[in-house]
Amino acid sequence: MTDPLPAPSPSDPPYLQGLNAPQREAVLTTEGPVLVLAGAGTGKTAALTARLAHLVATRRAWPSEILCVTFTNKAAREMRERVGRMIGEAVEGMPWLGTFHSVCAKMLRRHAELVGLQSNFTILDTDDQLRLMKQIIVAEGIDEKRFTARALAGLIDKWKNKGLTPGEIDAGESEAFANGKGAAIYALYQARLRTLNACDFGDLLLHMLTIFKTDREVLEQYQQRFRYIMVDEYQDTNTSQYLWLRLLAQQRKNICCVGDDDQSIYSWRGAEVANILRFERDFPGATIIRLEQNYRSTPHILAAASGVIAQNGGRLGKTLWTQEAEGEKLRVIGVWDGPEEARRVGEEIESLERQGVSADKIAILVRASFQTREFEDRFIQIGVPYRIIGGFRFYERAEIRDALAYLRLVNQPADDLAFERIVNVPKRGLGDKAVEKVHRLARAMNEPLTSAAARILDSDELTPQARRSLGRFIGDLARWRDLATAMNHADLARQILDESGYTTALQAERTTEASGRLENLQELTRAMEEYETLGAFLEHVSLVMDNEAQAYEAKVTLMTIHAAKGLEFDTVFLAGWEDGLFPSQRALDEGGLASLEEERRLAYVAITRARQRCIILHAANRRVYGQWTSSIPSRFIGELPKETVDEENTMSGGASLWRANWSERDDPFANVARGSGRGPGWQRAQGQFSREPTRIVEARQSAVSLGNKGRSDVSIGTRVFHQKFGYGTVTGIEGNKLEIDFEQAGAKRVLDSFISPV
Repeated sequence: MTDPLPAPSPSDPPYLQGLNAPQREAVLTTEGPVLVLAGAGTGKTAALTARLAHLVATRRAWPSEILCVTFTNKAAREMRERVGRMIGEAVEGMPWLGTFHSVCAKMLRRHAELVGLQSNFTILDTDDQLRLMKQIIVAEGIDEKRFTARALAGLIDKWKNKGLTPGEIDAGESEAFANGKGAAIYALYQARLRTLNACDFGDLLLHMLTIFKTDREVLEQYQQRFRYIMVDEYQDTNTSQYLWLRLLAQQRKNICCVGDDDQSIYSWRGAEVANILRFERDFPGATIIRLEQNYRSTPHILAAASGVIAQNGGRLGKTLWTQEAEGEKLRVIGVWDGPEEARRVGEEIESLERQGVSADKIAILVRASFQTREFEDRFIQIGVPYRIIGGFRFYERAEIRDALAYLRLVNQPADDLAFERIVNVPKRGLGDKAVEKVHRLARAMNEPLTSAAARILDSDELTPQARRSLGRFIGDLARWRDLATAMNHADLARQILDESGYTTALQAERTTEASGRLENLQELTRAMEEYETLGAFLEHVSLVMDNEAQAYEAKVTLMTIHAAKGLEFDTVFLAGWEDGLFPSQRALDEGGLASLEEERRLAYVAITRARQRCIILHAANRRVYGQWTSSIPSRFIGELPKETVDEENTMSGGASLWRANWSERDDPFANVARGSGRGPGWQRAQGQFSREPTRIVEARQSAVSLGNKGRSDVSIGTRVFHQKFGYGTVTGIEGNKLEIDFEQAGAKRVLDSFISPV
């Protein structure tokens, strides 16, 4: 039985004043293992910094006897500054406050010889790391086009995140690279690092974990040193970090971990939500403190987020509450397609600005970065200033600039800047010397680089390999220009990306980042279809880029949900909430039920970014790989408590449509848990693909805009076909809304623009 905590008093030190009861408990419960479950917006940073200040101010430990680890340098810097304001200069003597990597680097400098390094070892950056991996791949005679250095880097990083050395990689894991050579290549890479007296970022944790496991004396030295251990964002720890912390805490067990299992959204970076879920098993008798009073959002927003996250099975559980006024309900808006979604958000933002809402209090959160393109284009058209957080504006992204350079060079052969950018992208074996010779000839002849490159092919200035590579490139450009006169420019762009090897190079990387870049390229080619000619599209891009250079004081924020974690806005628009896009079908296929729960945690994070109002949008149609696909609203919309939501069903959608399609069945993703990756609802949700010209889409949009005016070619008894529901018979008509008895799907209510008489 622990002693009761002292009641709040006016004589409390400044760092305790203003804290609520659970926050005070987190600060004052200093002995033994403590897990602080801090919900979104519950003031966990205030509690964590106050605890750190309390340990020093009450002289329970010297600053040098406290280990406090965070995930970012920014978080560590902010914590140091806040604690400094609380306790003064004492914070300067806190050498072990930092990120996991910075703390481990400091430790490793002291014990480098135990893992075959010297104390002045070099920490390689990503470029040097990839260069070294490529050297090893080439030396081992491995096909580097099929098994790239970037793919190997991702695999080795994954192993290091799991705390695995080369000798601990089993045959199944090793099979993931070069037909079973993964572990051997990993060992060669580590040996080469030791020869260079270097390590990568993953080694900082892995080497210290190895030292702690193999040298009891070193481990005990640090166990004695650290009287208290504090960890921020514990739900984001990977296996290596978890094992490292557990070893350090085993002797004193004075470890306090702060985190939120409902906000664990980084499994693709190695984070293991299981680490926080098993805290009580790792540290029996641990004190669990729940921070549940939210200081950010309205009751409706909190209730909606809680209703969604309650569907997850793997969680410790908590209930957020607030003393704020009830506020607005969440709005769920159904629209026809992506462009209409962008138009609608633009109209809503303009309306908010007329009401005096500042643009910098508004954010649009998307599941995938490619979704920002339509919003950016729309905002440029209507003059809404915006900024991209956590990434580049769509047309500034490297892969988009590369693709545009190809298109510019096809459209205008004299574009030297475009030539310079992509003459060796992807790698064609053209070195700097070969490119410099082309430059020298172009200057001498006073002609564009493309002409000079074609001219130099008739000489012996270049090596045979460089001449062949440059010749293929110049030949491809000429062929693509010929195709441009007779081929749709969007299809031409897709062909250029494929034939240039650009798409293949990204596919070979097999990383999450590469997949995102491929999605961006697909969105680029889709966007091109909205313009009559290649020249018109490139002119549009130039105007967009010129507009982006203008400065504004207040800007709407565009970002992915992942990038939004830790931020908050008065108004949040959540776009693209359709099954297949969010939750991401790719994530579900790769991770099954575990990925579904992480996607749901991502929805929880998205909703809880909003302070005052949250607007969720879903589209009935999306362009996927250049083709139209019908969609149903995200299952997460169906999980929102009815009393927290106002629906605007312009497309007969929202939670009602979701429930009509899913609720009468068992869990639609039950098959995911059994490993199939796709549940029984997938084909229904995805619909059938069909390429539709813009004029058909416009005609359908016009039909929707007619409001209650129905179609003249449909009456009761008409047999019709619907892309999603199949064949059926019209049983009732109300304006442009039809009651249809479908052969397979049963009775449904749909808009007449979605059906075709048969």
